[in-house]
Amino acid sequence: MSHDIVRDFGYLTLGTRLRRLGELLQANTQAVMAEFGVTIPAAQYPFLAAIDRDGPLTVGELAEAVGITQPGATRTINQLVQAGLVEASVSDEDQRRRSITLTPAGQELVALSKQAVWPKVEAAVREACADLDGPLLDQIAALEANLAAAPLLQRIHKQREHQ
Repeated sequence: MSHDIVRDFGYLTLGTRLRRLGELLQANTQAVMAEFGVTIPAAQYPFLAAIDRDGPLTVGELAEAVGITQPGATRTINQLVQAGLVEASVSDEDQRRRSITLTPAGQELVALSKQAVWPKVEAAVREACADLDGPLLDQIAALEANLAAAPLLQRIHKQREHQ
């Protein structure tokens, strides 16, 4: 039987472990989104949320808001443009800057997400984290175990049954 080397190495591999946990949460979120007919990658949601909250933003502002590199933000924005969810227009003040705004389809997706998807994902993650206590590595292990025992979508279905 192989051992989880990332878990076994504790703080030495904390970055890898956190990335793995993030990917697990995104995969769980993707399953919830699919149930609502949302087909964009979960990692694109923060871009839509930032534009919805803050209004038109430049590529650099979006990169900063989401906490990724500008080339990464450019790739995601281009994908969102291709999906018809955002549009990019050249800034009046500086022709080198593009202003990113939600299209009507992007506005509809954000409205649906704010009403139906995001609250359910947040509640399911909150439930999965509810019993976490103790040192950080123990909390990560407990969250991983909680998600393995009951993924977010299962938690959402359970919440619906109790309403």
